[in-house]
Amino acid sequence: QVQLVESGGGLVQAGGSLRLSCAASGRTFSRITMGWFRQVPGKEREFVAAINWSSSSPYYVESVKGRFTISRDNAENTVYLQMNSLKPEDTAVYYCAGTLRYGSTKSGEYIYWGQGTQVTVSS
Repeated sequence: QVQLVESGGGLVQAGGSLRLSCAASGRTFSRITMGWFRQVPGKEREFVAAINWSSSSPYYVESVKGRFTISRDNAENTVYLQMNSLKPEDTAVYYCAGTLRYGSTKSGEYIYWGQGTQVTVSS
């Protein structure tokens, strides 16, 4: 079992940066793919980024490529999402999630979820 707790959300102006952190408990963290999703009211949860256990070949949704970077520290059981050049359309609740499916980008395949952290980008 893996429990996830996000932190680092907040209010930032367009063009600014935030770094989200997700602290995980559980001995299997290093073996699972970790992802970030986001959701705005009235819309489906959207895949943002994912990274497998070895940190090779991270995946990103097209709209954040070149602006967001996902990384993980298996020794610290933590995954990060560095968000630069933020835009108002990045405003959402961001969720950290984990899956046993290698490289998955589908929310339905993620079995561990955090409680979410709000990111608000003002124009």
